[in-house]
Amino acid sequence: MNTIRTNLGPERGDKVTRLEAFVDAAFAFAVTLLVISGDHIPTSISMLLEALKQVPSYAASFALIMQFWLNHADWSRRFGIEETYSDRLSLILVFILLIFVYPLKMVFASLFSALSQNYFSAQFVISTWAEVPLLFQTFAIGFGAMALVMFLLFSRAARLGKTLNFSEAEIAYAQYKRLMWGMVVFFSILSLILAATIPARPESGAWVGMPGFIFFGLNITQVVIRRHYRKKNIL
Repeated sequence: MNTIRTNLGPERGDKVTRLEAFVDAAFAFAVTLLVISGDHIPTSISMLLEALKQVPSYAASFALIMQFWLNHADWSRRFGIEETYSDRLSLILVFILLIFVYPLKMVFASLFSALSQNYFSAQFVISTWAEVPLLFQTFAIGFGAMALVMFLLFSRAARLGKTLNFSEAEIAYAQYKRLMWGMVVFFSILSLILAATIPARPESGAWVGMPGFIFFGLNITQVVIRRHYRKKNIL
């Protein structure tokens, strides 16, 4: 979910509010929870090398969290909406983030462990096949819930655009971002459905991982949407 810089005029939220500072601090804290060495500082070369194997999952988790932070910062700067409804949405975003951060890293750790044949080993154990869908469901709910908050924030900007005298370009940009985050919500729901319906047993093979792989389709969809809006000279 990329943040695209546009020439929409002056930034309305040019002053950092206490709420924005709190959101920024919460995102920074969430990133520290992903630290590659976990709760223990490596005391030997072997422990250091084992900790470094977590870099891919850390990098992927970091990149995803930063997408939410960048887009929330983009929303705050561009529209500068200060009201109870939007403030509550920002707080809900932080609340979900701090719950979602560990399942996020677990999913990426599982992905890189599977792709590397356990070279990038995960620091947790999946005991039974039945636990695999639960991991994907947790990720889909957390990711989808955060995306829903972003969808509602940009929807609010689009809805209040005329009332707050936003330009047509600003309203169109809010609508574009609303659509992009709406697609994230859609794919999260699709992932949740797949995780609940695909049998979690060895016979299912690669299909067991489909609730996670389905998100690669999200990238393709967003590229198509982005090109469409660029042709309309909105981006």
